[in-house]
Amino acid sequence: MGRLVGWIAGGLVVFLVLITAAAAGVVSSVFGGGGADGGGCLGAVTTPGAAPAGLSGEQAHNAGVIVAVGERMRVPVRGWVIAVATALQESDLINTGGGPDDSLGLFQQRPSQGWGTPEQIMNPDYAAGKFYEHLLAVSGWQSMPLTEAAQRVQRSAYPDAYAKHEARATEIVSAYTGGTLPTCDGAAIAASGWTRPVAGTVGSGFRTPDRPHHNGVDLIAARGTVIHAASGGVVVKVRCNIAGNSWDAPFSPSMPCDRDGYPGLGGCGWYVEIRHAAVIVSRYCHMVRQPIVHVGQTVTAGQPIGNVGTSGNSSGPHLHYEIHEGYPATEANAINPVPFMRQKGVPL
Repeated sequence: MGRLVGWIAGGLVVFLVLITAAAAGVVSSVFGGGGADGGGCLGAVTTPGAAPAGLSGEQAHNAGVIVAVGERMRVPVRGWVIAVATALQESDLINTGGGPDDSLGLFQQRPSQGWGTPEQIMNPDYAAGKFYEHLLAVSGWQSMPLTEAAQRVQRSAYPDAYAKHEARATEIVSAYTGGTLPTCDGAAIAASGWTRPVAGTVGSGFRTPDRPHHNGVDLIAARGTVIHAASGGVVVKVRCNIAGNSWDAPFSPSMPCDRDGYPGLGGCGWYVEIRHAAVIVSRYCHMVRQPIVHVGQTVTAGQPIGNVGTSGNSSGPHLHYEIHEGYPATEANAINPVPFMRQKGVPL
């Protein structure tokens, strides 16, 4: 199948033909509008008849309706994931009536709350459209943790319940977009809800032969460059770590990490850890000064958390960036951030 996407830049109309092969399940994406945020990662449903693993025929049909409506309304793909996760929580993707109070349908929407008539709400196409309308009206929804964005729409009595469905919803949406989520270079937030933590180039890699205990990658950037939370989550650590010593808040006006470090000194310098959905932890080291976030703070994808520096065991300004599959973050659960971020649609 083929798609023709056009946009206007500098007064010139540029057309890009996106050739997609439904049989091969190839997805093409563009960075463009779509929603109240004025930007996003748009994708194409290339396998509309997909049968995501673990779903019944009815569930797969309803998931297909949700993503098709999202595509039709030009909702960024991140919104499709949020919608599917919400429907998993509210109805297990079964178009059902008889929920609490007068809740109905895939999203358990209520006629008494102005979502529509019972007949309308029981139409999956209509219900998905109403969900997206409300989602697009939420300012900053693309950078919020999934559970927060869903809760802004649903106003559930269980506001944190949506988070556990994020990984499954991502897999389901991916089945309709060729097996992977779109990669959108230049998009602030990818469809997965992740973004680059800093604008820089990769220097030292993950556990290279000459640095087997280097548990992350170094992103080279100028001193003072803003560091962003790579995804939404909760700050679980803000620390000064140098020469085998660590200090947690409250910090004194003058800390050892306020000075430039050097190779062999040891330590991450000023650093932050953020816990994300699916028990993923990201770590950001060698900041130039005390981070601007605090433990227990909820952050959104792309939110500034500090600035590039060279504190601790460092030879020059850069961000040492780690990903851990598990909490707390340890050397044993560190993984290579480069393929992890690529899988999230955010090449480093």
